[in-house]
Amino acid sequence: MSTPYTVRVAEDPADREACFAVRKEVFVVEQGVAEDIEYDAYDTVAVHVLAVREDGVPLGTGRLLYGAAAAGKTGGDPAVGSLGRLAVSREARGLGVGAALVRAIEDAARARGLTAVDLHAQTHALGFYERLGYAAYGPEFPDAGIPHRAMRRAL
Repeated sequence: MSTPYTVRVAEDPADREACFAVRKEVFVVEQGVAEDIEYDAYDTVAVHVLAVREDGVPLGTGRLLYGAAAAGKTGGDPAVGSLGRLAVSREARGLGVGAALVRAIEDAARARGLTAVDLHAQTHALGFYERLGYAAYGPEFPDAGIPHRAMRRAL
């Protein structure tokens, strides 16, 4: 049985709080990421996307950085955005929420004239992103104590 949900850009403070709640559940509680590094100054300038169940329960989130905010994550190319903080609640995994969030972030990137999206994937998630057209590059590196690889997809 599938759970009906919608994905939208988080426009108001309640949407952003829902995004942060999902991130706390997934990254801080499940994965043990320190809360003081989970939230950063980029949250104020990022485009956040939110997946919500029909009854309003948040299921997932992600964010897009672009322009100067993305430069440190994309090698400084102003035409490349940075997808990050992709998180799907445990109950919603396997429903296509993660892929829908990635596509919404890519749509937001296209709307801003970007030609590619970079991301830093946890190594266990490489296959997920590869199925969505991303290719890994560069060596493995730790982020918040978790192994990651850089990936990119041309839009």
